[in-house]
Amino acid sequence: MPSVAGFPAGLASLVLQASAPFTVLLGVLLLGERLTPRRALGVGVAVLGLVVVGASRADGSAGQLVPFLLVVLGAFGWAIGNLSSRLAAPPNPLHLTLWMSVVPPLPMLAVSLLVEGPAEIGAALATSGTAAALPAWLGLAYTVVLGTVVGSGIWVWLMARHPAGVVAPFSMLVPVVGISAAWWALGERPTVLELGGGALVVGGAPGAPRP
Repeated sequence: MPSVAGFPAGLASLVLQASAPFTVLLGVLLLGERLTPRRALGVGVAVLGLVVVGASRADGSAGQLVPFLLVVLGAFGWAIGNLSSRLAAPPNPLHLTLWMSVVPPLPMLAVSLLVEGPAEIGAALATSGTAAALPAWLGLAYTVVLGTVVGSGIWVWLMARHPAGVVAPFSMLVPVVGISAAWWALGERPTVLELGGGALVVGGAPGAPRP
């Protein structure tokens, strides 16, 4: 099964939905938002789903479990970002999104230097103008324009105007696209246990708007 840093890309988009229960819990602890019984139940179900997915990835080796925990940590970071966007309440969400985009390249470059090394980075830069690099440039353009400027701008706008626990569950749309794209483009086939745990995470994402 193709994977990114030891963890399947499609499954990663599913586990990242842990950001929803994290956002609700942090909203209660840090912003004083109300935790209804419905949301509390959703948090419990989502955590159970994470345990199921984690158990499916645990084979007694750190090589399987550590990538899963890193994705969960990423979801926690996303939740902190959600609350930060709500507290910032920017009059122009696009401006905040652009300023936020200035910082991440610095730690990412540091991690790349540590993990890949200067030689690998130099080789990537040297071949960046070749036809083989075109898919990478297209992926970068998609990430920058649609994923960051458009997507994050809309997300920040929503977070500034609605309770964090109400907006966060809409991230449930991410794994639908992520798993489908990974299945089609990378040939990833998640196991039944992984899909079951993921369904619990998505289904338990609390705070969905009332009909």
